[in-house]
Amino acid sequence: MSSSGAAIVVALLLTVAIALSGALLLQYRPEPVHITIKPPAPTETPAPTPTPLPIVVYVTGEVVRRGTQHILPHGSRVSDAVAAAGGFTDLADRERVNLAGILRDGDQVHVPSIEANRASGALPTPSGGSWINVNSATLEELIALPNIGPVTAQRIIDYREQVSPFAELEDLDQVPGIGPSTLEALQDLVRFD
Repeated sequence: MSSSGAAIVVALLLTVAIALSGALLLQYRPEPVHITIKPPAPTETPAPTPTPLPIVVYVTGEVVRRGTQHILPHGSRVSDAVAAAGGFTDLADRERVNLAGILRDGDQVHVPSIEANRASGALPTPSGGSWINVNSATLEELIALPNIGPVTAQRIIDYREQVSPFAELEDLDQVPGIGPSTLEALQDLVRFD
């Protein structure tokens, strides 16, 4: 056999070997794996909680900037209103102001003076002998009444807003902390229209 004939035989053998290897690879090739991605079920998006609106309060009396309105964040306290008005003056009767009281939109914060309390010698009564309307009075106006402190004043406001407005003096007896002696002290100082 000539060298060219041997080369042809070798080439044929190599071609057959490659063809057989390819056939074997195709026969024993692993099956393709199909991957399916299933997205998770959609969840409910919680509704955003509403952001409380700011409140506007009116500050009077013995503060640096008296008679001013201030915009404060919801949940602010009386101390925040006093600070917004520049703080107390030297004549402020700080003990008569409940700095921890929570403010609502439209509240008035009044800081009484030490001189006014000394001159009267007692708790202040409604200015100029006027009557206080229990159904619209601010916390500070209610506190100015005899036998009504900050806690009872807040209870009066809560009752009139959550239960019903007061129609007459005896209705105040429904508020915890108010009894016959307080009703008697209030009878010439309050009205209900």
